[in-house]
Amino acid sequence: MKYAFVEKNRRQYGVPALCAALQVARSGYYAARHRGPSDRQKRRVDLTARIRTIHQASRESYGAPRVHVELLALKVPCCRNTVAMLMRRAEILPKAIRRFRVTTDSRQTKASPNLINRDFRSEHPNDLWLSDITYSTPRQRSPPGWGPSCLSMSGMHRSLELMSQ
Repeated sequence: MKYAFVEKNRRQYGVPALCAALQVARSGYYAARHRGPSDRQKRRVDLTARIRTIHQASRESYGAPRVHVELLALKVPCCRNTVAMLMRRAEILPKAIRRFRVTTDSRQTKASPNLINRDFRSEHPNDLWLSDITYSTPRQRSPPGWGPSCLSMSGMHRSLELMSQ
């Protein structure tokens, strides 16, 4: 970690000053520059590639515990915490799959009577109001979150009012 900092800032401050400030030997820095990746780094790169493959094969729905089970089934020795750490570092996140759930019973619902017979004109104020309600998704709202929105319109003035929580 210290050698990476020296490598990043060596042009601005110089290698001798950085090594002295970090209390590391210059010879160690120069040796580390020409050294290849360690066995641990190679294993982590290989394991991350396998994790990404398993994650994509699961349609990006598997988290660390399931990916760990799949790796064990492939005879790849690893720890679940290592899998979780590598998934975090590679920003591999499972998608939350929500099942469709019916929330209304349309067989029991009765339609309201049509009182205006599609005649949307009004001659007196507050004689006719039209409205519609909808539930907006979290991304569509500001502030974010699920919530109802109601749009009302006066039959005489044709003015719109938006009411939301």
